[in-house]
Amino acid sequence: MRYMLLICGDESVPLTAEESADMARSTEAWVTEMDGRGVRLLGSQLRPVADATTVHVRAGETLVADGPFAETKEQIGGFDVIECADLDEAIEVAAKHPVARYGTIEVRPFWEE
Repeated sequence: MRYMLLICGDESVPLTAEESADMARSTEAWVTEMDGRGVRLLGSQLRPVADATTVHVRAGETLVADGPFAETKEQIGGFDVIECADLDEAIEVAAKHPVARYGTIEVRPFWEE
């Protein structure tokens, strides 16, 4: 079954240089492990929330706004698409992601056709 991991964190909380270096190393190790297991299908980091554009269509009019729609402390900073046997394996994969130590990993299944 395929799952989307939404990698969420609080952009307003800066990491120290040491924390950033550790996060980069840890994330690279996680990607290498999940790619090696054949679990990770695709993933990428997203640009900061300041670069987001929100689009709504209301009464036939396209409304465009800067920034995210949701007023929230945490923002989606990246994503990974994984293929796992079941939700338990997907949770295990998400729990190993380095951002899970200080942010949130949302695990969401795809609609399978």
